[in-house]
Amino acid sequence: MNIQTASRLSLLLLLAPLGLWLVVLIVLPHVDMFLISLHEKTAPRVFEYGTANYTEFFTEPLYWRTFTRTAVMSIMATTLTLLIGFPVSYYIAKMLRGRLKSFLFLLCLVPFWVSELVRTFGWMILLRESGVISNVLQWVGIAQGPVEMLYNDATIMIGLVYTSMLFMVVPLVSTLDSLDDSLVEAGYDLGGNAFTVLRRIIIPHAMPGIVSGCIVVFMLTLGNYLTPVLLGGKNSLWFTEMIYTQFITRFNWELGAAFGFLLLVLSSLIVWSGLKLSRQTLTETMG
Repeated sequence: MNIQTASRLSLLLLLAPLGLWLVVLIVLPHVDMFLISLHEKTAPRVFEYGTANYTEFFTEPLYWRTFTRTAVMSIMATTLTLLIGFPVSYYIAKMLRGRLKSFLFLLCLVPFWVSELVRTFGWMILLRESGVISNVLQWVGIAQGPVEMLYNDATIMIGLVYTSMLFMVVPLVSTLDSLDDSLVEAGYDLGGNAFTVLRRIIIPHAMPGIVSGCIVVFMLTLGNYLTPVLLGGKNSLWFTEMIYTQFITRFNWELGAAFGFLLLVLSSLIVWSGLKLSRQTLTETMG
């Protein structure tokens, strides 16, 4: 066995666990989900293949309106996370040095030392009618009675942004940290103002981190279940809750599988569109 053959064999052996993981846990479940979504029950325990489940989705306004609402709110949450996370990331990466930089970055990680469920319950304790914020508003005289801040779109948005912030900050800090300070100084020396330097130097350099962070945040937000259900209550109308209802409550696996596959198609299309608009590729983003 020559050296070239041995190196190829070693590479295949190293990639084998990753390939097995992708096939067994991602490819096969999605193929099976798609096949289940095509099942049409014609009699007890008798199925035929067809598109009735997808037809039901497009003909029932509640389904596709919830689908659209979930997509729009996920895009809004991703945008807000980027607008909040970018200045924070730039401050950590370029304005701080030494232990203070590590400490502030650590503070961003602290909330994620506990589960999403605990963090969401924390927001419920703060925002509920008898919660901390309501009591403070009454104590200072701003509110005359208990203030209910839960169960609305604004609360859902706060929860989604909060639970996703770390996944935007980490790639942005990593990308901005590699930006040479002399490039920013040169931009100012050549007559550029803060907006010009941001637009012409900082954002183009940070674009891979921006795109990768937006992809991760969007995917997590779109597939989030706990935050919309707990903070939005019965009126949350989140598509993942609808999928859960079909699978667990109604035992309608065929329709639930169709919803799940449509969610996969939606997320893939939006991510592809984002890559095209930003003129990035997956290789550049993950690199």
